This record gives sequence, C-alpha cells and structure tokens, in this order.
Amino acid sequence: MAAPEELFCWEGDWGLPSVSTDCLVVLAYAQFAGAPLKLRKISNPWRSPSGTLPALRTNQKETLSRPSDIIIHLRKQKYNADYDLSAKEGADSLAFISLMEERLKPALIYAFWVEPKNYVDLTRRWYADHMPFPLNFFLPGRMQGAQLEKLRLLRGDESLEAGEEVEKEVRKEEGKEVRMEEGEEVEKELYRDATECMDLLSQRLGSHKFFFGDSPSSLDAYVFGHLAPILKSKLPNGKLQQHLKSLDNLTNFCTNILLLYFPRDGRAESSSQKTPAPPESGDFDHVPNKRRKQLMSVLVALGAMLSYALLTGMVSIQHVHQEALEEPPELQGIGSPEEEEGD
Repeated sequence: MAAPEELFCWEGDWGLPSVSTDCLVVLAYAQFAGAPLKLRKISNPWRSPSGTLPALRTNQKETLSRPSDIIIHLRKQKYNADYDLSAKEGADSLAFISLMEERLKPALIYAFWVEPKNYVDLTRRWYADHMPFPLNFFLPGRMQGAQLEKLRLLRGDESLEAGEEVEKEVRKEEGKEVRMEEGEEVEKELYRDATECMDLLSQRLGSHKFFFGDSPSSLDAYVFGHLAPILKSKLPNGKLQQHLKSLDNLTNFCTNILLLYFPRDGRAESSSQKTPAPPESGDFDHVPNKRRKQLMSVLVALGAMLSYALLTGMVSIQHVHQEALEEPPELQGIGSPEEEEGD
C-alpha cells in the first residue's frame, strides 16, 4: 500500500484548523472526500516543498500548491466530493466559486493584508509571533507585498498601496483629504461586492445544511474557506464580520462544519484563552520550549557570524604577554558551534 501523500498547511488559530483561506479550502475538501493525507501544520513556509502554503507532495514526488490543482489531483485519485452532483449542480458550483474569487476574495485580502489597523494589530502580529526567528522580522512584509500584488491583479488597479505606506504618503502630501477619500472609496467598493456575494450565498444555501443536499461538496469547501476566517478572527475593523454574523444560515454553516469535521480545533478555541493548545501530531514546527529554541538559534547565528568575522580578518585577536596581565585570562578562544537546524 502506498504511503499517504503529504499536505503542508499553515497552522490554525481562533478555533480554525488553519488561518489561511487556501489551506482551509484544501483541508475541508480533503475531509469531505475522505482523502487519507498526512497533514503537516507548520508556521514556516520555507519548510514546504514549494516554499508556499498549502502544498501537496504526491507519491510521484510532484508538488501542487494551488487549491484547484490539489482538488483536481484528489479527484483523479478517486477522492471526489462532487461525485453525486448533477450537471446543473456542477455548473452552479463553478459559478459560485468564480463569484467568490471575483467578489469575496479581494475584500478578504484587503481586510487582512491592506487595511492598516487590521494588518498591524492582527495579521502581521500573528505571523510574527508564530514564525521562527529570524523569518518573523521580514517574511510578514514580503507576504503582504505578495497579497497586495494579487489584489492589484484581481482588481486591475496598479495604484493600490499597502495600508502603512498609504498612511506615510498621506502625511507627506498636501492632498491628504483626497488620498483618504480614494482609500475609503476602494474599501467601500470591495466591502460592497463582498456583502453582495455573501447575500447571494445565503440565498442559495437557504435552510439546507449544505449547498447541494445532505453531503458537502467542493462549493462547501470554498465557502467555508472564505467565510470561516472572517467569522472567527479578531479583526479590529470587523465590517465584513458584522455582516456575516447577520446571516444566520452562513454562520451556522461554518460552525457546523467545524463541529463535524474539525472538532479538535473547536475545542481548542474554548481553552485557548487560558492555556495554549498542545501541538498536533503532524505539526513539527512547535515544541514545548519554543523560547529556548529561539534563543539557541540566536546563539548559533551569533557564533557563525563571529567565526566568519575571524576567518575573513574583519575581527582579529591580539595576543598579549602573560606577565603584562595581573591575572590569567579566563577565555582562551571561541569555537564555532555545531550546525543546528533552526526553526
């Protein structure tokens, strides 16, 4: 029997199995289809075979990163959550997924990665706290740049800037009010499209448990992956969250999927306020003594830098005669620490 394929995803928080929309889509679909994947929840994308998350490493040593590609691959392996859908239902599913990509996803990117207060107080802080040193100093900023570029492509607007950059530029320019009005207009437009998309999804779901009967499909996975972060995260600017909570059927939809398919994460949310949740079996990035490992990484880095400086002559050690010292020196030399695998 072939070994299970490996799925690398961002780790979870806020009662969710992952904080990433794309990872949630893949995780939900794999659960719905019963795909036996070996799950690797990590907080360092550089430990993924593709350098990004999610990433599926197949038995043929192929790496897939896009959620649609991973879902297609699972279908080819006979793990198909859409097997019972009719042709019309399949067409409706594709139409709603395209609608979310066009209307809901841009607002989601803006809310988490561009809106200044949300990005500074939640998104950047979360990734900086969970990433290993020294990635936590620069990788969140790179990820923001990548998300901003994705938003520009989705909207066809190259003038969009990140929240912090906009604030700095506004303070320097005389046309402050004009720049603020432009930013507010973009936000209103994005949130208007997103709320309209939520309303359409709510109408389509109605009083049903899932979108196409009693069994979840790929559309349910996409809806869950896009709505669950809005519902569960602690966004300071929660305009999208307020509208989502007004739609009871969509709120119950996300809650039911968490209870049915990710019960461990739901329980972890209730106890996260008191004690941190223990690492899962598939998560090889967290250990009980994380602070100690970070300190060791710093010491190893400093040792390597000092060794390099000594070898290249940037720093030299002068020898003095023993009789010129009142006491013998306690430290004779600094050896290079053995190479360790960092976080």
